[in-house]
Amino acid sequence: MILVWIFPFHAFAETGKPGYVPPPSVISTESTMQMIGGLLLVLVIIGCIAWLLKRFALIPTAATGVLKVVAAAGVGQRERVVIVEIDSTWLVLGVAPGRVNRLHTMNKPATNTTDKAQNNPSAEEFAAQLNQNLKNNA
Repeated sequence: MILVWIFPFHAFAETGKPGYVPPPSVISTESTMQMIGGLLLVLVIIGCIAWLLKRFALIPTAATGVLKVVAAAGVGQRERVVIVEIDSTWLVLGVAPGRVNRLHTMNKPATNTTDKAQNNPSAEEFAAQLNQNLKNNA
């Protein structure tokens, strides 16, 4: 009986079978790298979709308060001409990185401005004012 207390039972236990192969680990380096690669691919796809939506202005902007962007057009790689409505006044702004210039101010037209066939008599006046402002800023 005393021998049981002196020599523990695990000393007599079998340490291993000669033909036993342990199962492969569930979490291996290959599966972890495959998971990380898939997650990075999803993040890149989400980033590309967000950039495309922003680049081509496919995300509608909500008009809040008295300030509303009526139209915008790219005139260069990073330059845009933007028409902003404030109350009943339209401001034509030249927007570049780090700089915003007022190109023209006009009253809000009473007719629908989205009509492509509309003939606007003040287009020549606007072109003359735009050329004058460009010469003054140069």
